[in-house]
Amino acid sequence: MFCKVNEYYFNLQVLKCYCYRLPNQQLIYLTMQKSELQKMLDGDLYDASDAELVAGRSKARKLFTRYNALDYDDKEGKRSVLKELLGGFTNAIDIQSPFYCDYGFNIFAGDNLFLNFNCIILDCARVTLGNNVFMAPNVQLYTAYHPVIASERIKGPEYAAPITIGNNVWLGGGVIVCPGVTIGDNTTIGAGSVVIKDIPANVVAVGNPCRVIKEIGP
Repeated sequence: MFCKVNEYYFNLQVLKCYCYRLPNQQLIYLTMQKSELQKMLDGDLYDASDAELVAGRSKARKLFTRYNALDYDDKEGKRSVLKELLGGFTNAIDIQSPFYCDYGFNIFAGDNLFLNFNCIILDCARVTLGNNVFMAPNVQLYTAYHPVIASERIKGPEYAAPITIGNNVWLGGGVIVCPGVTIGDNTTIGAGSVVIKDIPANVVAVGNPCRVIKEIGP
């Protein structure tokens, strides 16, 4: 994108602010305001009622409703819907119905992903799932969160922070993973745990809040 100022053209990269000095030594500042989508992806406070975001959630709901209605044996049909819904996946993928998400396009999965019944991913920020990630029933991944100060929270805008799940991770039944958390490779999270901070690789962690109880081999 180019902007013309005093007969000079400037190349603008969206969502950046630049200061330029013209040949006459005059300083100019060029800015582009972020969309609510870009604010969401950047971890800034954003308005989820923005029309573009509402349309994104509506599209996801139509797609996962279609996915959840497909016959269990319709593997090709399900894979086709997932190609439309998710941001990307590599090869083998098995998501049991019902499955729910916010946008879908922020979910990126490696090979051999398995999600059991009733998993929920609120992917307002990027959710990265490594190879061989297994999720038991009712696992919930939440990237979305709200201001803690009530007077700010009730105004409506919210935040999002990415979640990263490493390779060969097993999340037990009913696990909740909170915004901004990373779980390292080969780790097991026990059933019912609430993960509020990063968990390292090669451990077993359980509880609310989730804590490491044992180190294990890869």
